[in-house]
Amino acid sequence: MKTLGIETSCDETAIAIYDSDKGIVGESVYSQMKMHAEYGGVVPELASRDHCLKIIDVLKEAMGKHSLSSIDQIAYTSGPGLLGALLIGESFAQGLSCALEVPLIPINHLEGHLMSPMMEFPEISMPFICLLVSGGHSMIVDVKSKGEYEILGQSLDDAVGEAFDKVGKLLGLPYPGGPHIEKIALQGNPEAYDFPRPMIYSDNLDMSLSGLKTAVLYTVQKIEDLNDVAKADVAASFQKAVTDVLIAKTKKTIELTKRTDVIIAGGVAANKYIRSKFKQLEDKMQIKVYYPDLKYCGDNAAMIAFVGSMMKPGQYDNKISKVRARWPLNELEK
Repeated sequence: MKTLGIETSCDETAIAIYDSDKGIVGESVYSQMKMHAEYGGVVPELASRDHCLKIIDVLKEAMGKHSLSSIDQIAYTSGPGLLGALLIGESFAQGLSCALEVPLIPINHLEGHLMSPMMEFPEISMPFICLLVSGGHSMIVDVKSKGEYEILGQSLDDAVGEAFDKVGKLLGLPYPGGPHIEKIALQGNPEAYDFPRPMIYSDNLDMSLSGLKTAVLYTVQKIEDLNDVAKADVAASFQKAVTDVLIAKTKKTIELTKRTDVIIAGGVAANKYIRSKFKQLEDKMQIKVYYPDLKYCGDNAAMIAFVGSMMKPGQYDNKISKVRARWPLNELEK
């Protein structure tokens, strides 16, 4: 069975084909990053317009030598995300569904991230713990079975990726800030500034990053000469503080749940420093930590097609919108 996946939740226009026997057999991603960098963040209206302009070309590239007539079903991101961007993907998916007379499956974007490493590591079996850290979401999820997810903890304010981007902006780095902070932090001293680790010792698994971000702001304001060395030290110290929180919360989760498999997913999962620290935790606690391939850490359609292939098409009317800008994991249809 071939499942066509469509992803337009934010600033990536992505389409992929998942073959139940062969895995991903075609995919294409167009990033709007350069366009939004000028504004220091994603502009929803511009994102929607660009999805309109690029989605047909992305489909053609993803299909390659495959014919549309070979598609058995279509899965698309229907939430959470930017409402206008989601509607572009849904409208395109509905049109294809009608034209090809194939089932249509709305997919939760977060569920795609939870399941993404399973595309490459068939040995992963549920239950497992997933630390989902991206630009819009930061949560610890107990993945008990397909469609049964319990959010054990989450950020009460800024998402991890959001905090990276905001600190990057404070340091005058290009958007998105995360990769640039990781890069300059290599030259910095992670012990140069003792930034706070909010809620690291709390009794629950929730996180908070706004206080840490504010501490970085006050520190930057006090630095008389914010040169490259100072920026690198701030970046390295901030990155270490965030990582310490993620490690502590994950360690506590493992102790509480007794799970031995941990998935780190979302855009922040591409950070090599964070990966190195989780490797140390893996060795110390005798657990197994899995990551998506770097190209699947960010938003992509491969994970949407993959999750779609795991689902039986319901009786969805392809003329009625299922888009939800907010769609918590605990509200998925069983």
